[in-house]
Amino acid sequence: MPSPRLIALIVLLVLLAAIGGGAWWQEHRVSTAQAAATKAKADLGAVQNELAGVQAALQAAQQQPAIITQYVDRVQVVREAARVIAKEIPVYVTPAADAACPVTVGFVRIHDAAAAGRAPQPPPGDPDAPAAGVALSAVADTVAGNYETCNAIREQLTSLQEWVGSEIPATQATP
Repeated sequence: MPSPRLIALIVLLVLLAAIGGGAWWQEHRVSTAQAAATKAKADLGAVQNELAGVQAALQAAQQQPAIITQYVDRVQVVREAARVIAKEIPVYVTPAADAACPVTVGFVRIHDAAAAGRAPQPPPGDPDAPAAGVALSAVADTVAGNYETCNAIREQLTSLQEWVGSEIPATQATP
């Protein structure tokens, strides 16, 4: 039969091995929990950043309808003024003015080239010859339509600049 000392030594060794195993297992659980906590903090930071971005986008979207409404209102004013001008062309450019001021082929070519944003082609004929079927009142109507488009685009650009200005924080604005 084994001696009581040997049994006590074996029990002590088993007890020490159990304590060591328990300590190792507990350390493993703690390090796993710490890694999970670190990942959770990183995820929380990412979610908070995303939330801040969504809140900024929401705030910008809430301001946008006002800017869009202002733009639409401005363009409606431009379009209405253009309609009034178009109705008034016969008052200001009468049939007598149409007859007295022939529109030349050269004028039509230079106007069309300017509207297209290109250099005019050299005239094949006399640039002073009257343009067939083009009256001074038609020129006035075309020019008024061009200005209507120009003014509508100007209002669109102004609204876009206002929107961009509202999107850039004052701290980022250049002096």
